[in-house]
Amino acid sequence: MKAASLIGIIASLAGLFIGSTMEGTQVASFLNIPAMLIVFPGTFGATLAGCSMEQMKKIPALYKTAMSSTRQDLAAQLELLVGFAERARREGLLALDEEVSELDDDFTKKGLQLVVDGTDPDLVREILENEIDGMAARHRAGAIPFEKAGGFAPTLGIIGTVMGLVHVLQNLSAPQTLGPAISGAFIATLYGVASANLIFLPIANKLKALSGEEIELRTMTVEGILSIQAGDNPRVVADKLLSFIAPEEREIEETGDEQGSVPLDEAELAAA
Repeated sequence: MKAASLIGIIASLAGLFIGSTMEGTQVASFLNIPAMLIVFPGTFGATLAGCSMEQMKKIPALYKTAMSSTRQDLAAQLELLVGFAERARREGLLALDEEVSELDDDFTKKGLQLVVDGTDPDLVREILENEIDGMAARHRAGAIPFEKAGGFAPTLGIIGTVMGLVHVLQNLSAPQTLGPAISGAFIATLYGVASANLIFLPIANKLKALSGEEIELRTMTVEGILSIQAGDNPRVVADKLLSFIAPEEREIEETGDEQGSVPLDEAELAAA
């Protein structure tokens, strides 16, 4: 589901507010401007101090990615690569040149273009694996600000609470104000812990999960491209790539192949 992260965050916040109101707490009592100023700008500043400005500039785009991302379609990529394998078996690798130029995925396009150009298989693997490593490093860097914010926010919340309690202890001569003052002091801790565990850390984990899925897709693509270059039978290519797909999804893919695919001719089967 595209909006799973957003739905999860909203559901968590709704649960907190509904639970508190059922206990008789007014939602307005959680609004504390001084606590917000301590926790959120403080967390931003501490995170900025621990990251580069370039990483911080990417935060809005990364939020959008985490909130609206879709799963990588391994089955569609398998079908694409098997299709290339079928044409390469029939017409040769050079016949792929026209189709490669029309691909939207730069990684797949680059790999197949290397194959069409006659690049050594070991060099193809090295180049594509370097691409994967570089992508993984960029993704790790993108998750770092959220991880750091998830660590700093609770600490800033505690600092805000301590500052609030200092103010309380300085005004013990006014007992009627102690209750609201102590309550307000602990709001900072609430902001820090809630923002870390309901927003920052879940976003970091989602970005890591998305990165893992893309790495898996690209790893599968590398294996498919090298199989095409080796001249493997399309059915062998499909069997290799199916290992990257979850068993339950694999069963759906295999059922679809049985019902809707065009069988290979006898010459192709004999060449396997």
